[in-house]
Amino acid sequence: MTAPLPVSDDGGRWRSPISGKDFDRLPVLLASEQRAIRELGLRNLRRQRGYDRTAVQWTAIRRLLAPLETVTRSLDVSAGSGHLTRAMHDAVAVLLLHCAATGRSYWDWTAQEWLDLLGQDHAAFQRSVPQWAEGTMRPFLCAHAYHLGKFRDFHRLGRFNRLNLAGRIFGKTLVTSELDRVRSMLTRWGYRYGQDHDKTIPAATSQILLLNRSPHLEDLTTKVFTQAREESLNTEDGLRGLHPLQRAVAALGYCDPPSTVPATRGLGKATGVPEPWAEWVQRWFDTSTLVRSVRRHHRTILHKTGRWLAAEHPGLTDPTAWTRQTCASWVAAVDRMHVGDYVVRAVSSGHGQPLRPRSKDAHLSALRAFFRDCQEWEWVPRRFDVQRALATPPAIRALLGPDPRVIADDLWAKLLWAGLNLDADDLFQTSSGTFYPLELVRAITVTWLFSGLRSDEIARLRVGCIRWQHDGTGIAADSQQVLARDAVCLLDVPPHKTGTAFTKPVDPILGQAIETWQALRPEQPKRTDRRTGEQVDNLFSLRARAVPPSYINATVIPMLCRKAGIPAADVRGNITSHRARSTIASQLYNAKEPLTLFELQAWLGHRSAQSTQSYAKISPNTLTRAYSDAGYFARNVRTIEVLVDRDAVTSGAAASGEPWQYYDLGHGYCTYTFFEQCPHRMACARCDFYTPKTSSKGQLLEAKDNLQRMLASVPLGEEERAAVDDGQAALDQLLERLIDIPTPAGTTPREIGVPATATLLPIVAVNQWCR
Repeated sequence: MTAPLPVSDDGGRWRSPISGKDFDRLPVLLASEQRAIRELGLRNLRRQRGYDRTAVQWTAIRRLLAPLETVTRSLDVSAGSGHLTRAMHDAVAVLLLHCAATGRSYWDWTAQEWLDLLGQDHAAFQRSVPQWAEGTMRPFLCAHAYHLGKFRDFHRLGRFNRLNLAGRIFGKTLVTSELDRVRSMLTRWGYRYGQDHDKTIPAATSQILLLNRSPHLEDLTTKVFTQAREESLNTEDGLRGLHPLQRAVAALGYCDPPSTVPATRGLGKATGVPEPWAEWVQRWFDTSTLVRSVRRHHRTILHKTGRWLAAEHPGLTDPTAWTRQTCASWVAAVDRMHVGDYVVRAVSSGHGQPLRPRSKDAHLSALRAFFRDCQEWEWVPRRFDVQRALATPPAIRALLGPDPRVIADDLWAKLLWAGLNLDADDLFQTSSGTFYPLELVRAITVTWLFSGLRSDEIARLRVGCIRWQHDGTGIAADSQQVLARDAVCLLDVPPHKTGTAFTKPVDPILGQAIETWQALRPEQPKRTDRRTGEQVDNLFSLRARAVPPSYINATVIPMLCRKAGIPAADVRGNITSHRARSTIASQLYNAKEPLTLFELQAWLGHRSAQSTQSYAKISPNTLTRAYSDAGYFARNVRTIEVLVDRDAVTSGAAASGEPWQYYDLGHGYCTYTFFEQCPHRMACARCDFYTPKTSSKGQLLEAKDNLQRMLASVPLGEEERAAVDDGQAALDQLLERLIDIPTPAGTTPREIGVPATATLLPIVAVNQWCR
């Protein structure tokens, strides 16, 4: 048997072999037809040739046989394939026998009846057909079901060779030609045939062509792909192949590219939530302009609120019925809530523990956002002030504040070493090798380690985001021609969570890694930036798909921890992509030549310095150095020189009351033993304990040989420090305050007669206490 050419119209387009044919489609099987099939029997129905086609039995079933033979002749079967020819005839025999058994022609069979005959897998097929039927007959039965029964539920048939079936129906040459167009496009984008996508793309392409009942790619519309996903046709290998296939067809200009945002799946997760409340939450979710991740987080909390309402306030499941008292009850419930309360599935981590302050604040913030929007949109009446009725209690708010989870210096150093020494053996392996090339993984890793960007910002970096300049000149330079020490590497960051696009300096190592990947990056289709709506070339993109932001947490960090030999978590929790941002910011803030808070704010891309304070944490070493440099102890303690008369000590004269300590006041000596307690130590009143240096006693003291010079510390009060630091005006104020304070001798400066205009020297030396 020679391979028939596929049926086509004058324009070379494929068309069904039974289209335009005037077949008798009577659904009921006549008694004569049933009798003829039984009389022919299995042996004659399976015969390949030599039977008498003029016999009355064959004439009786002519209307049933003609469409079957038309379909058989249209199938693409290579010449000399005797077993396939027998399988085609066996398929015809099975269909005729099934018609006789049901009393209805195949034109009237439902999709379920065809499915019962074809079987949901090969074992089920063997049970549904006679024992003599071979497994090679199933594709031919599928072809008849496709043409005669409009059967399209191929996703319910389990695993089978979809490419083979499409080739039989449409013609192998035509299917191969269209598949080559898809392969050519995907190969340019970095897909590796013969490895991970060699089966998925052919299966997905064959499946979608069968679904669309046309082998031409130009007939594939966005609606067809949407329908394929809704009907779960993208199963098995086609699950991974449908997305890149639509990408390729979109690049050819026949449909829209696949959406990167999954469609909302209604109220599927609102288990246990009262229906009125769930409908309000979904309405808010569909209307709010918050980013999708925030809306989903709020929706989860709002569903938890609905379960709380069902348990505690079943009559208040409509937001319009909420009052200030209801808000107070919810605030109290949140304050006493535990992990796992009012959830569908039990939480394994921390179950039964009290909610943390940030979680409590998030619960109240979500409900504030919900009611604020509902009131602003005039969905509900303004029966209470949202900001006051659902405010976070002061006791919870007091526990909130900047708390950057900085990675310890020793662990961060090991992660840096691992990232800079990454090689192919460190990459996670799949059955077909590494999923991403080493250059791409290394570029993402170095960007995470040195850029201080959020994972979303890293995933959305664009081609050409690196620029090189000579240091301080503003002149662009080629990275290959400029030494690293002379080059400034600038990184262009796209619009992000809190602001517009900006440019920041980064380490040249980062720029070199990105440019290495950029030189090897295959051509990729432009993608729509989910924040700006622009068509952009994502830097980290391969196989027409951007590397997801979760890749850093899910793959890069575990890989680095494994190479560095450190755990994936420390005392502050798991090592995540966002903790690197806090770590880098804190290191820049604590460097030897640190960035100021406002410089760090610009480098991180924050709108306010308050946001920056949540990332920059002063290290204990920096705080210790700053405390020491502030000289707090030295500022409050000064030193004074003391002359110790060793002869008076050794002779016992000191014990009998003779002076043996002489505090040097500059203009004289004070012999009061408890000098540091004297209120006049800063402005000596020259009482009986005072000895002028110009006196004969003072000159004799200086002439003595056995004197030991020492330093004594003197604690200073606030006014005394001012006298030291601020000069004569502060000293005059001190003199005025001490004018009536008794001296150690008992008399006051006023009684001694110290002149008000006298120039009195401070007793404390200007040098600070030696540390």
